[in-house]
Amino acid sequence: MINEVILVGRLTKDPELKFTKDGTAVTNVTLAVNRSFRNSAGEIETDFVPCILWSRAAENAAEYCRKGSMIGITGRIQTRSYENREGKKVYVTEVVADTVRFLGGKPAENKAAIAENKAVAENKAAVSQ
Repeated sequence: MINEVILVGRLTKDPELKFTKDGTAVTNVTLAVNRSFRNSAGEIETDFVPCILWSRAAENAAEYCRKGSMIGITGRIQTRSYENREGKKVYVTEVVADTVRFLGGKPAENKAAIAENKAVAENKAAVSQ
């Protein structure tokens, strides 16, 4: 059987780092992933996929990623269930990440970083002349 998922999308909120009772880092994130086609109205729809990051991947995501950061995840689909406070059984389907790649921040952040790097380089060039 094959259970493999590859997703590229943007984080819907800042990752919040938590720890299990035994001290293992974990972060639950939601990844906004655009569909590769347009609907009948000509709009691109987005899926919001819940993902779990463990250990070092969770720590790195919490440190380096923010809402809107683009990341790539490879992992597997997992389903689980639990009883809520009203006693109803709730089913959850989520992606458990095996690897996480940081693909860049929000477009505005990238433009600002590029502009800042360009200004620093121009400043260094002007000083050395």
